[in-house]
Amino acid sequence: MAPLRAVFFDVGETLVDEERYWRRIAEAVGVRPHVLWAALGATIARGEEHRRVFDYLGVEAVPAAPAYYEPEDLYPDALPAIAGLRDRGLYVGVAGNQSAQLEDWFVREGWAVDYVASSQRLGVSKPAPAFFEALVAAAGCEPGEAAYVGDRVDLDVIPAKAAGMVAVHVRRGPWGYLQDASAADLRVDSLAALPEALGL
Repeated sequence: MAPLRAVFFDVGETLVDEERYWRRIAEAVGVRPHVLWAALGATIARGEEHRRVFDYLGVEAVPAAPAYYEPEDLYPDALPAIAGLRDRGLYVGVAGNQSAQLEDWFVREGWAVDYVASSQRLGVSKPAPAFFEALVAAAGCEPGEAAYVGDRVDLDVIPAKAAGMVAVHVRRGPWGYLQDASAADLRVDSLAALPEALGL
């Protein structure tokens, strides 16, 4: 593995615990949270796009999240991991399949990262190669000098690896537990283990 110059993080279930988010969606569509989670598990098991959950429930899809993330939704290891990597001189970014609200949220909260990008702003979503190419270009490095950390194999691990980046799987959240992550270059159970896994 080439010396790393940049690390990028996915958002949902990587930096952010989405339990409250999905509870709010369950409330918005009028079902109990465990019913929604069961339907979500079915989409994961079948390799389907997560918005298929509304079809399984027979309800109208929520066009936008009823509430966006709050600071307390961050996993406890999220900000320390970002700070620790930046202290080591790495370029650190956050990029996921979100609306432009993601960027507003990070700016508003004053969290110190070098780069924040949503798929809406980039005009391309994961797993498209152009998404990952944009991250490498922003860091001004070669693909092999950048890592992408995410919980999903289909949207994070496989496309990041195909782009030549170091693909790091974090095992948490429903996708993190239910998808086979054997394709990942590195696997961690928490972001606290990331520096050691990356050899920093």
